[in-house]
Amino acid sequence: MVPMEKTVRNMIYGYHEYTLDTPARLTYAGDSLCALTGCTQEILTDPAHDAYRRLIHPADVTAYLDFLSALSRNEQTKTVDYRLLTGSGAILWVRDTMTSRKTSDGMKGVSVLCDITGLKAENENLRFLNDTIPCGFLRYTCEKLPKVTYLNDRMLDILRFPKAMDGEIDYRELYSENIYLMIPMEDRRKFSHFIEQVKLKEAPMAGEISVMRCDGTRGILYGWVTKVINKQGKEGFQSVCMDNTERSIARRAGETERYIKALSDGYDKIFEFDFVNRTVRFLYGRSTDVFSQLQNVPMHMEDAVRRWLDSTVAPADLDRTRAFFTAVISDAHRTDGAKPPEVRFRAKTGTDTPSALSCSGIFLKIDDNISFFCCRPDPKDEDSEQLRTENLSLKNMNEGIRDLVMRFTEGIIAFEVSGDGKTVKPMYVSDNVCAFFGYTPEEWIPMTRSYIPIETFVSRSTVGFSQFRTLLDTGEAEFRYTDTRRGAVRCIKAVCSEKHADGRSPRYVMLYNLDKKSADSTPAPAAAPSDISIRTFGYFDVFVGGKPIAFRNKKSKELLALLVDRRGGYITSEEAIGYLWEDEPSNAVTLARYRKVALRLKNILEEYGITEIVEAVDGKRRIVPELVNCDLYDYLAKRDGAEDLFKGSYLSNYSWAEVTLGELENN
Repeated sequence: MVPMEKTVRNMIYGYHEYTLDTPARLTYAGDSLCALTGCTQEILTDPAHDAYRRLIHPADVTAYLDFLSALSRNEQTKTVDYRLLTGSGAILWVRDTMTSRKTSDGMKGVSVLCDITGLKAENENLRFLNDTIPCGFLRYTCEKLPKVTYLNDRMLDILRFPKAMDGEIDYRELYSENIYLMIPMEDRRKFSHFIEQVKLKEAPMAGEISVMRCDGTRGILYGWVTKVINKQGKEGFQSVCMDNTERSIARRAGETERYIKALSDGYDKIFEFDFVNRTVRFLYGRSTDVFSQLQNVPMHMEDAVRRWLDSTVAPADLDRTRAFFTAVISDAHRTDGAKPPEVRFRAKTGTDTPSALSCSGIFLKIDDNISFFCCRPDPKDEDSEQLRTENLSLKNMNEGIRDLVMRFTEGIIAFEVSGDGKTVKPMYVSDNVCAFFGYTPEEWIPMTRSYIPIETFVSRSTVGFSQFRTLLDTGEAEFRYTDTRRGAVRCIKAVCSEKHADGRSPRYVMLYNLDKKSADSTPAPAAAPSDISIRTFGYFDVFVGGKPIAFRNKKSKELLALLVDRRGGYITSEEAIGYLWEDEPSNAVTLARYRKVALRLKNILEEYGITEIVEAVDGKRRIVPELVNCDLYDYLAKRDGAEDLFKGSYLSNYSWAEVTLGELENN
């Protein structure tokens, strides 16, 4: 053996050579193998004693002998893992890779070892975890669209991965390209925010989330997410998950039972709406009707709603009530804390409620997928009587006030001012003006019982306290507001009746529509689509006739960017709040704030004569794509010259745009 060849052999970890003819034995052992085993080359290559085999762990000897036998039959390269008892007494996992060649002296083998003790120890830890706690384990990357790099057997079972068959889709390979395929659409933003927090805070986080299993069903997982650095120095995530589906279902069943018992004290009928399976179940009813024979039987959602409408709602209210259900069903996943949707309707007379025609219904959110619809006849209580009394008071006003109301029909409000002028007691209000102050007619009635601070009274409206104070002190004020009946922004002059000497007296406010006589009220001519261009690649901006819109409010600009990102799809108030104020729940305060933002957006678009590019229906809004030129739309439609528009940056102003940015980068 030449010196160079000997040096190379001795430098290769665990290098040794075999004669594979029966009985197989070592014919050469490199220095590293001798140091590893604590045996000399003479001992390891002694033909009378198979010293190397005696160093192999007894549980792995059979696999080792089968390995040698297979190599002795023909020329090939094979690998086997086994444990060695080293000279120091430690147990070492090695991966033995041998190549066999047929020579004139018989079948020979050349082998090298690889130390895999650390890898085996990690796998043993995972195996112990699988044996003691039935946990799923997965690793995935930190990319915009994270890729799954590892799934253990338990995770495959939890997600119900089928065995890949020839010609069929390989779900494991499909899911590996994008972890979001495991997450239901409505939970993807929640999951994205979750892992982003883990990345930023450098600390593990735990929580519960829904997953889409390969058989089309949904599961509930509870687990932990941790950021790790792999051996190549790249960041990644790893999660340990437990299947919490059955426990979650059992817990929800118990909670539902208690909830129904409590609701049955106040409501005549209770229906369960399952927005995942698109079914409705009749859970409770005090009296016999068409649903009594179908109690707890899942019905197709659209059929159940149609049957309930036809059997319950009076023809005069049928279209309005049907529109209410259509809106709720299309916006099933409301933000936690949002006000439950309510509807008032008149019911058909019959055996159920022969004397009570006025009814109300409410949707109560149980979880992300389930809501209860509860309905009952409205009680004939003092609130209803009070409202009727206030209407009579308006009819019995003095002749001068009645003449004003007949001439100017924009609306009227009546309230009583306290002696110190700091509080008011609302009395009558027309529906149009009620909405201007940010209240529903149902919310207005309870306020008529007592005095409330003026600041509180005007807190929901677009009118500031100082303007309202001016109205009370001087008797006049001008402002803009949205006419809910006509869907238009109007310039309004408010005239308040004089303050009486007693200080504490009813005062009336009439609204004059200045748009009727103002020469300046002619709306700006609508811009053609060719004049309106929207830039999303980079920072967001809107141009009309080549000039950028000077947005006076950042949130109104962000709302428009959000509508553009939806590409023509509607977005609800609750969804928009989740994007515009990520850390705040949807409640009365944020809903009022959002209404102001939406109004400011409408005002700025009206100022530039392009109000038609945003469409609003029942509180939902969308961009009208065909009325604008947008680089994002051109790029996705692959129009001529648009292929080079995207350069890796999209709506850089806003963090929520990262999901779309990930899609663009992936494409």
